[in-house]
Amino acid sequence: MFLGIIFISINSENKMLSYSANHQDKDIMFETNYHKNYEELKANENIVVIYPIFTQSAYEWGGIHDFYQDRCTECTSVEIQPFFEKRYASSGTAFSVLEFLGYNIINDIDLDKTPDILNQYEKVILLHNEYVTENEFNAITSHPNVIYLYPNALSSLITTDYETNTISLQRGPGFPDSDIKNGFDWEFDNSQFMSDWDCIDYQFYKIDNGYMLSCYPEKILQNNGIEILKRIKEL
Repeated sequence: MFLGIIFISINSENKMLSYSANHQDKDIMFETNYHKNYEELKANENIVVIYPIFTQSAYEWGGIHDFYQDRCTECTSVEIQPFFEKRYASSGTAFSVLEFLGYNIINDIDLDKTPDILNQYEKVILLHNEYVTENEFNAITSHPNVIYLYPNALSSLITTDYETNTISLQRGPGFPDSDIKNGFDWEFDNSQFMSDWDCIDYQFYKIDNGYMLSCYPEKILQNNGIEILKRIKEL
């Protein structure tokens, strides 16, 4: 079977995304499972999704995630990746589905450089944006209507250096002190739901500035996420 790969190149200066695709087997495009329900599920105009390019980068081999996993002792900085690879760590399933349904897309770099960009939107959908800057954290938590679609978002504080094209871990669970639970000391940290990939008894529960999903929806959104996608539009 031919495996198709999609790469999305980031041009944060012009707020543009360029696509490079190589598809010959339509069956690998699971997001098209929702084509029969497209009219019901398609995006409202004034909603935006934030793609977690910083988290994708942190999960690269030899990156910050490997530091947390004790695979290396000094890898607290990593290069920002130039493509959207749509892997599980960066909530690739949800991104593919929401993109297919016509949602507006920005990425971490856009938000870090222009935090007030969120003021343009009535609703913000956050994915597995685990590693974020202070600019991002403040912009997201001050927006009045955020859907936190993945647990463990806003978990670790990073800084960016756009001259060297890198991010660096500053503070996160157990770093630099073992008693730290969240890099921002955020009271709504919901990392405890990370292990629930089945999403059988999930709920969207209310917090101060939106709603959080109580499971990790990467698997269910591939084929059985209609109710979750409906709820996103209703909230």
